[in-house]
Amino acid sequence: MTSIIFDLHSHHDRCGHAEGKIEDYIQAAIDRGLHYIGISDHSPYFYADEDQLHPGIAMAKSELNNYVKEVLSLKEKYQDKIHVLLGMESDYFPEYEALYKEKYKQYPFDYIIGSVHFVHGKSIFQRGRWDNLSKQERLEEKESYYRLIQQSAKSGMFQVLGHIDAMKGFLLDFHDEKTPIIDETLKVIADEGVAIEVNTSGKNKDCGGWYPSHEILERAYYYGVDISFGSDSHVPSRIGDDYKEVQETLRQIGFKEMVYFVNKKRHNVLL
Repeated sequence: MTSIIFDLHSHHDRCGHAEGKIEDYIQAAIDRGLHYIGISDHSPYFYADEDQLHPGIAMAKSELNNYVKEVLSLKEKYQDKIHVLLGMESDYFPEYEALYKEKYKQYPFDYIIGSVHFVHGKSIFQRGRWDNLSKQERLEEKESYYRLIQQSAKSGMFQVLGHIDAMKGFLLDFHDEKTPIIDETLKVIADEGVAIEVNTSGKNKDCGGWYPSHEILERAYYYGVDISFGSDSHVPSRIGDDYKEVQETLRQIGFKEMVYFVNKKRHNVLL
């Protein structure tokens, strides 16, 4: 286990809300001395009748083949300079789990990041989504979010779970609603052998900082959850953002390693 620098979470213009081409992110990763760069754009909405249900959120269904071909081509082109990994950040919808599984098994993904972006049909990033809710209703909303994360961990679809407290992005009192469900969720994740990422993109939301919170990372350590890393870059300049700081924070908590995935096999990086 050598000192590897990796970033498993990056986007590009295909999703409709990121800047730059895949190659721009790869070149940025090379410039920053990364050994592995994962390309993990947002999954299409496979269940929709429309080819591109939300053009500003995720790629069209018809673009998936092109996406995979492009990543695999660039993997070969840059093989002497960096390891390019084929990933995807996948939404998790329990009612469409079988459909998504069927789609993903057709492609040679190195890993898939499972992210809950919608609870009760609303985006977790919707500003003010619980401004008019009572304290009890807020608690129920938060617990619904974590029950979906638990289901995603148990689905067998994912190697990494994305930004597991991202609902705090524009809900600054998210962590004020105390509930044992976060501990329950971390235990499920540990039992299922799925990793969570430290995602440094929270700095671009109102909450600032990283996902998940330091407190959740400490609890993750207690339960023995594997930790991966993703900048969640939507611009090439954020590739590898805060990687060293994340490593140092994890060391201070007590973690001895981080993990990344190649061909869905877990690899360790000593901290």
